[in-house]
Amino acid sequence: MDRIAQLESFLDDDPDDAFTQFALAQEHLKQGDLNTAQEYFETLVAEQPDYVGTYYHLGKLYERRGAVEQAIETYEQGIEVARTQRDRKNLSELQDALMQAKGVGF
Repeated sequence: MDRIAQLESFLDDDPDDAFTQFALAQEHLKQGDLNTAQEYFETLVAEQPDYVGTYYHLGKLYERRGAVEQAIETYEQGIEVARTQRDRKNLSELQDALMQAKGVGF
């Protein structure tokens, strides 16, 4: 069974598992299926907004697709979630990504 099929099976067993949804998005991204990866990331942000790791990767995907304004908005949303959770690591990564997306200091 390939990795995507295996992850989809896990998701069938637990449709609300954020980690599995995130892993599926990453696998689709690795295989170059940007549309499906984006769908998984966007669903995670909409349905499980506290899963802070999603914001960085969705923002990078938006940047890759030339949607810089969407990336900036996504990083800003993620920064707020990371602040609320007092998650310094993700906060720092999101702030760096936001500065890069805005072309500040790089």
